[in-house]
Amino acid sequence: MKKKLLFLVLTLLFLNSYSQCAMCKAVVENGDNKMAEGLNFGIIYLMVFPYLILIVGVVLYMRNRKKRTSEKISE
Repeated sequence: MKKKLLFLVLTLLFLNSYSQCAMCKAVVENGDNKMAEGLNFGIIYLMVFPYLILIVGVVLYMRNRKKRTSEKISE
């Protein structure tokens, strides 16, 4: 239960965070608002792919596990 709650809290915190490295922050501070929004979008875009890979891996694992379980029952 504690792990699920921690996961939920960390996930919700992730949705509201827009982190930048020091160099990106310096570039944004000298630029305009449109450039800052574009940089934040780029960072979020790059962060999506590891999560997509993880989700696809979990889905494939669950399908394979379900298939193996049903094969054991039928034997």
